[in-house]
Amino acid sequence: MSHFPLRRWSSSRPFLSQQRGDIRRCRADSVPLSQAVARRAEYLTLAVQPECAPLLVAAAWLHDIGYAPGLRDTGFHPIDGARHLQTIGWPPAICNLVAHHSGARFVARVLHLDRELEAYPFSQDAVSDALTVADQTIGPKGQAMTLDQRMSDMLERHGPNSPNALAHPQREPYIRAAAMRVAARLERDVLTVGSGAS
Repeated sequence: MSHFPLRRWSSSRPFLSQQRGDIRRCRADSVPLSQAVARRAEYLTLAVQPECAPLLVAAAWLHDIGYAPGLRDTGFHPIDGARHLQTIGWPPAICNLVAHHSGARFVARVLHLDRELEAYPFSQDAVSDALTVADQTIGPKGQAMTLDQRMSDMLERHGPNSPNALAHPQREPYIRAAAMRVAARLERDVLTVGSGAS
């Protein structure tokens, strides 16, 4: 992936010090994962509008903050993370992305947390697609994975009767469709760069 040029996202720099402070609240083992997902998201800024790149990278850094000690509320980390970020003043767009990352709404339905999730509107767009792909192509230890490897690993780790497994028949098609949309946007972007079009 590194042979593709990265778009500039220097406008996200004001986010960085705040992200680092908030990330320190996460479980120690989740920080390498968040860092790896953020690095993948930097590459995937190619698949979003330049002005949305800071949003994508910030959400990637923060997507698992709901696992942090002391933030457990519902017990579902996307909602708990979004609630915390909302409380400390992060923009609604970030909170919404964190709440819905990687098809969280399908798992929330299994957990009967639909009402709690309603506080965070879902938008299926280039940024939410790219965040899903960034998260779903990085393994639990920060290693690169294919979608198939990541989903197989998730099902094995969580078990066949887990909420993740029960939501999988609905969640998997969403994740795969997001990956296809991102791939199409990346291809279009690379073709545009190669043609010299502005």
